[in-house]
Amino acid sequence: MTFSLGPRAMSAGYRLAAFDQIGSTNAEALGRARDGEQGPIWFVTSEQTAGRGRRHRPWIAPRGNLACSILEVMEITPSVAATLGFAAGLALEAALREVSLEASLRSVGSDQMKFALKWPNDVLAGQKKLAGILLEAEAVADNRLAVVVGIGTNVVAAPEATPTPAISLKALGIDISAEQLFAALSDTWAEFRGIWDDGRGFADIREKWLQRAAGLGRPVSIGSGGATVSGTFDTIDESGCMIVGTSDGRRVPISAGDVYFGAAASAGAA
Repeated sequence: MTFSLGPRAMSAGYRLAAFDQIGSTNAEALGRARDGEQGPIWFVTSEQTAGRGRRHRPWIAPRGNLACSILEVMEITPSVAATLGFAAGLALEAALREVSLEASLRSVGSDQMKFALKWPNDVLAGQKKLAGILLEAEAVADNRLAVVVGIGTNVVAAPEATPTPAISLKALGIDISAEQLFAALSDTWAEFRGIWDDGRGFADIREKWLQRAAGLGRPVSIGSGGATVSGTFDTIDESGCMIVGTSDGRRVPISAGDVYFGAAASAGAA
C-alpha cells in the first residue's frame, strides 16, 4: 500500500509528502516552513530513524509504524498554538477507534478497543502508551507562526524500557497498516482542526478531550524540573494546563511535566 489522504482531507485542500524512510517528519516539516512552505501539508513515513518526543527523548519508528507531521502556518500566538495538541489527540483517538472497529468487524468475536487521552500528549490503550504527539512552532515571515504537530503511533512494534510501558496495535490484535491509519487520521484531523478553528473553538475541544481523558478524578503526580506536585487530576483549564487539587485545598495549574496516575503516582514521585 501507499500513503494517501482521506477524502475529507483532500476536499479540505491538504497536501501530502510521503517518504519510504526519513530521519524526522517534524524536522522535515520545520525545514520546509523555513523555506517558505505555508501548508497545510502532511509529511508521513512508515520508518523514522531520528525522531524525537517530548524532552528530546528519541522516538524511533521501525518500518511498519506510523510517523507523520502536519504543518500549518497561522496568525496565532504560541499559547494558542499549544492548545492544538488537544485537537490532535482527539483526531488520533477518533482515527484509532475507526480502524479498530473495522478490524474487529473483520475478526469474529473480537471487541473494539477503547483508547484514552493522557495529558498532555499521549494516547493510551489500557494503561500502556500507544501513541505520542509533539507540537513545535517557529515564527516565520509576516508575523505568522509555523505550527508542526508530529504524531507517532506504534502500529506493528512498541519500544521497550520507556517511562510509560508501551504497546502496539499489533500486540492488541488490531491488524491494520500504517497507511490505513494515516488515511483515517488525515480525515479526523480535518474534522477536529475545523472545530479548533485557530483556537476559537478550544472550549469545545476541551470538553470533548475531558470526556476521553485518562485519570480524570484520580490521584496524580507530576514531576517537572526536579519538583513534584501530587493530588487529584481535577480538569484542564482554558489554556490546556492540568489542574491538580492538592490535599491542602489548592488548585495548582501544571503546564508541563511527566504524569503518573494511581499507584504509579507514588512511584513516579519517588
